[in-house]
Amino acid sequence: MYFAYGTKETDYLSCKDKRLAAAIAQIGPIEREVDTDLFAAVVHHIIGQQISMKAQATIWQRMRDALGTVDAEHLLAAGVPQLQQLGMTFRKAEYITDFSQKIHDGTFDLQAVWQMPDDEAIRALSSLKGIGVWTAEMILLFCMQRPDVFSYDDLAIQRGLRMLYHHRNIDRKLFEKYRRRFSPYGSVASLYLWAISGGAIPGMRDYAPKKPAK
Repeated sequence: MYFAYGTKETDYLSCKDKRLAAAIAQIGPIEREVDTDLFAAVVHHIIGQQISMKAQATIWQRMRDALGTVDAEHLLAAGVPQLQQLGMTFRKAEYITDFSQKIHDGTFDLQAVWQMPDDEAIRALSSLKGIGVWTAEMILLFCMQRPDVFSYDDLAIQRGLRMLYHHRNIDRKLFEKYRRRFSPYGSVASLYLWAISGGAIPGMRDYAPKKPAK
């Protein structure tokens, strides 16, 4: 399953911003996979912190192979030592078992998060060990498919903004200007800025000041 959007979102963004409109036209539709299982998404994002996507996928597949079903009961039964054997750090294994325990004993209501506004959902998810604000925002986008996620803490989005608009730096005030411009479809704007950051448009460069050579 891919993040769902269409011409309603892209037409709105194109009307709001000519440069983004040109990028959308050049790049075309973007297919980004989503995982609508919120429990699995939290675990998946904890695994993926500070490692490559390839390493994340490898550990996730090992977990699925070892446990059969990735849920609170199976993770608690496995325990920290077995989770570590799958290739993750001790701390990540602790975060995952702590999260599983909260779900198992009912101290964290994961289903209630679906009903929360974005800011409340981010606060709730980032209260979990191992989940920061950026990770919570990515869960909102790539699991819950919230339409207006535009993360200041995402370095690739900042890079995409610098490349598209020829900025040298993106401070909070400038970022908020774009966030307001792209709302209520910040998530789709994020998809295109990630693509731009990754080189989807040949010839675009990052205008960030070059660091002096040591």
